Amino acid sequence: MARPITFLSDYGLEDDFVGVCHAVMARIAPDARVIDLTHGLARHDVRSAAMVLRRSLPFCAPGVHLAVVDPGVGTARRAIALRTTEEDRLLVGPDNGLLSLAAQRFGGIAEVVDVTRSQHRLEPVSATFHGRDLFAPVAAALAGGAELLEAGDPIDADEIVRADMPLAFLDAEANELFAHAVGFDRFGNVMLDVEHAELTESGFRLGHGVVVNDRAGVYATTFADVPAGQLLLYEDAYRTLALAVNRGSARELLGVAIDDELRIRPR
Repeated sequence: MARPITFLSDYGLEDDFVGVCHAVMARIAPDARVIDLTHGLARHDVRSAAMVLRRSLPFCAPGVHLAVVDPGVGTARRAIALRTTEEDRLLVGPDNGLLSLAAQRFGGIAEVVDVTRSQHRLEPVSATFHGRDLFAPVAAALAGGAELLEAGDPIDADEIVRADMPLAFLDAEANELFAHAVGFDRFGNVMLDVEHAELTESGFRLGHGVVVNDRAGVYATTFADVPAGQLLLYEDAYRTLALAVNRGSARELLGVAIDDELRIRPR
């Protein structure tokens, strides 16, 4: 039985890019189910895509995970396929940090190959559409049972590009958490670089007030726990700390951009 394939990209749905990649995979592995995680990622935003991939895959069955956000397409950047240490997942995409957080989530990289000259690629390979000519056919071949080490040239896992992420920290003396805006959703909610385990050590208590960059808010469970227009700190569906405004936009209220630091303390 073919492995399932998940597919994530910044291609959008207005053009034929996603559909053509589906068609290529269907020709090579017609029995493989392809699940579209999203194609609405911001263009060329590799790090946000890497975070979405890391967050999404625990909810997906182990299989082949195709991810294409590739501003360096056609350059000397490598194309790779890797196997994770845990759960035997296969990740396929450009070597620009896109796969690194997901690989880390599943225990790191057990083995990795450079698929730039893979026997599974389509010929001729376009300089600008590796999703169709390289990544999709490699993913489909692996889903159909092809061996990873036969899909490309083995390389050292330590050579793989890692996503560059800011690091949150807790100032225990000041009882203040320094976090960073690492992503936004369409509702204006702000994703932070703080996970559940780190939050439990911070002293924040549900239902109690917080101050975020000098703005008052509440540490709450869900949006409707506070009045409309109120800022709230909450754990999102992935047990990661986030900021929202009930019926509004925390991103606009706080005026934050990617990587901006936010100071959060109980009040």
